[in-house]
Amino acid sequence: METIQLETDILILGGGAAGCYAAITLQDTAPDVKVLIVEKANIKRSGCLAAGVNALNAYIVPGKTPEFYVDYAKKDAHGIVREDLLLSMSQRLNRVTHRLEHMGLVILKDENGKYVTRGNRNIKINGENIKPILADAVETCPNVTVLNHVNAVEYIVEDNTIAGVFANGVLEEKLYVIRCKACICATGGAAGLYRPNNPGFSRHKMWYPPFNTGAGYAMGIRAGAEMTTFEMRFIALRCKDTIAPTGTLAQGVGAKQVNAKGEVYEQKYGLTTSQRVYGTVMENKEGRGPCYLRTKGISAEQADSLKRAYLNMAPSQTLKWLENGSSPDEENVEIEGTEPYIIGGHTASGYWVDANRMSTIDGLFAAGDVAGGSPQKYVTGALAEGEIAAEAAAKYAHKQLKPAPADYIEQQAQAVGKYFTNISLFTTEQLEEAMQGVMDRYAGGISTDYGFTESGLQLADRKIQRLIQLSESIRVSDMQELTRLFELQERLLVCRAVIAHLADRKETRWHCFAENLDYPETDDTWLQYVNSRYADGTFHMLHRELTGRYETYEHTH
Repeated sequence: METIQLETDILILGGGAAGCYAAITLQDTAPDVKVLIVEKANIKRSGCLAAGVNALNAYIVPGKTPEFYVDYAKKDAHGIVREDLLLSMSQRLNRVTHRLEHMGLVILKDENGKYVTRGNRNIKINGENIKPILADAVETCPNVTVLNHVNAVEYIVEDNTIAGVFANGVLEEKLYVIRCKACICATGGAAGLYRPNNPGFSRHKMWYPPFNTGAGYAMGIRAGAEMTTFEMRFIALRCKDTIAPTGTLAQGVGAKQVNAKGEVYEQKYGLTTSQRVYGTVMENKEGRGPCYLRTKGISAEQADSLKRAYLNMAPSQTLKWLENGSSPDEENVEIEGTEPYIIGGHTASGYWVDANRMSTIDGLFAAGDVAGGSPQKYVTGALAEGEIAAEAAAKYAHKQLKPAPADYIEQQAQAVGKYFTNISLFTTEQLEEAMQGVMDRYAGGISTDYGFTESGLQLADRKIQRLIQLSESIRVSDMQELTRLFELQERLLVCRAVIAHLADRKETRWHCFAENLDYPETDDTWLQYVNSRYADGTFHMLHRELTGRYETYEHTH
């Protein structure tokens, strides 16, 4: 394979929402800085916004303040948040929204020219093309180069300082050694760790993008970066079968959660994100399911609006209504919980970062779903963090670049080359299904109603470690198969991180998200961050005190 060496001032991993906006910010604030985006797919339709969205769920509506948004996110996370990060993010939400509109995003307005709100924190948009809008803006930046179809595999770290990454071509037989002065990781969270709602042929029908494999998490874990709150998994409440978002129904037409008897049960369990899932699980367990969002009886105009709204984000739901000859005004929409995901855009999982979003590895910044401590980011929060990280990275990128050691390049080429030899005993797909089965049964998946025990987690870790060993025996025939193998290995390592964090927190703070059957109650002595560092094959657990919203946290290493 051809080995290509590249140099840049700032390297951005991932061309999703946070990565694109970081690049746009660098063009505005540091036009002389050379920027390179490495994207596994193509930035035109990559990341969580690939299919579009129909609302911006993080916006400071008239009459509300950034502090109000911090309070909302803190309550929803039952106290485990970095208030300082939430506040700095919230203060930028409206500015990045207006910038998006200036780029061409259609934001719905009323007869007075005001944004149409959806609840206390959301505004409605026509967002099918939101990702192409961001990608087009990046293409106009003269200081930004995009490498599409290149998969980042491993950080190059020297003296706890980022020096670059090693990557592989997805479509071409090329290996890349990219040196940089600073790096912004914006690769997205992790899907596919657990057995999904629709296994087998339809396993791609999941809520979070199936191509987000936890690459950024795994790279940081291997490099020894401190990670946080992987035990706060995210489980989405979604429309059954299509796994389409339910917020459009709950907030768009005020649909309540009801059981098979027509009883509204959401107030019984609570209204935080985790409690809404937990209530649905309990109603089903106690024989009052299936559960629904009550849309029957809404107006025909509202039903038509819902069908159009889902075309901007989850067309499968609109198609299901059409295929079944039904309509949301004629029958309620059945709901279910998804498999667990690790995603810092909705919960607090990710890199442990300082106020500038720099990780514990000097010069390595995180933004969006990989940045921990700041939940409820959604789209605009990811943009805001991309902006914060970019501004800080531009100030940091002043050191001299050194060439990669020749022996490093040779070592990496040999490490990759071994996967193209001999006969494989297993396929990537076989080990991936085995991994999902282990996590589902022993680490709190759908089949156990998200509950887990300490003994089950211990068994899960042993089985996952064995799968990691077996993954080394897989052989591939082309670069796409190599990328799939690397994705499997990323997921397996993130699984181990999740297991370690679930086992360490001896309480149940978030029903379903972390349903610890050995410790079923909330214990406020655990009002602290559960962090970890990986070294010598072991996750070493750390506990950090909560930080206030007006504190400025800096790493002490």
